[in-house]
Amino acid sequence: MPTRFLTLDAMRVLAAYGAAVLLFVIGGFVHPGFASFASVTSILLVASFVGLVAAGQCFVVLVGGIDLSVPWILNAAAILLATASLGEDSRALYAIAITLGGGALAGLTNGVFIVWFGVPAVVMTLAMNGIVEGLALGLSGGLTCTACASYAPPIVAAAVHGVWLGVPAALWLWLVVIVVVTFALGFTRFGRTTYAIGNNARAAFLAGVNVNLTTVCLYGLSGLFSALAGILLAGFGGQASLGMGDPYLFQSIAAVVIGGVSILGGRGQYLGAAAGAVSLTALVSVLLALNMPEYGRSIVYGVVILALLLLYGREEAE
Repeated sequence: MPTRFLTLDAMRVLAAYGAAVLLFVIGGFVHPGFASFASVTSILLVASFVGLVAAGQCFVVLVGGIDLSVPWILNAAAILLATASLGEDSRALYAIAITLGGGALAGLTNGVFIVWFGVPAVVMTLAMNGIVEGLALGLSGGLTCTACASYAPPIVAAAVHGVWLGVPAALWLWLVVIVVVTFALGFTRFGRTTYAIGNNARAAFLAGVNVNLTTVCLYGLSGLFSALAGILLAGFGGQASLGMGDPYLFQSIAAVVIGGVSILGGRGQYLGAAAGAVSLTALVSVLLALNMPEYGRSIVYGVVILALLLLYGREEAE
């Protein structure tokens, strides 16, 4: 039997990046200019928002969980940034701090109820999504309050639209996140603990791992990354809008699955999830170039996810 030089996880990551490259090539044939530097940069910029949300989703999926509160934590973060900053740079740091803190608090609350009250992750995070939606709509008057009309602070807009060495600043930020999260999962005790819980929570507990605290922290990180994405999206679009977080629930889960992270936990890398975000965004762009209607795109997404789950499930069973 030939020796495998690459682990199964590494092969999945390479496959995700290969799929991204292939989609850009196909896009180049479908639409002239699709694979140009400007076009690729634009696609990567959009992918960065998906990738940031997928970072948090990756953390909870690695321990066999899921976060369905992503849409409104992201949306509420954008609203909170605008209303707290009033579009002024002098208030930007304060607004960013409370926005990230609010996202982390929502995530930590998810983790507490999941771990110590035994509420299933699907139920708890879905309930949290509804709670945050209600709070955001109620406190903002359905986004009709005076402060809600504020724009994102110029410094936040510059962080998204600014360019350094020919590359948008938001992509540099995402690159930093990729490096930090990949390092944390692959080379630290925190990462080893996360994988241990995902593989067998009881065995990890018996080995001395604080399973409950780690799980709560992972959900807190998911809320934090959703809030960070909301901040950057507000800077990208200029203002907060209702429903801006809705697409990111499916896309964040899809990116994680495409990147080879096991939906059952214990296997996968964020490096793959980042590639999944790029592949998914490139796929959307190719389908748009083909003038495929929204219902058709939804069918394609579903088929891709189902096919990957079946493929990866067979690999793990062998």
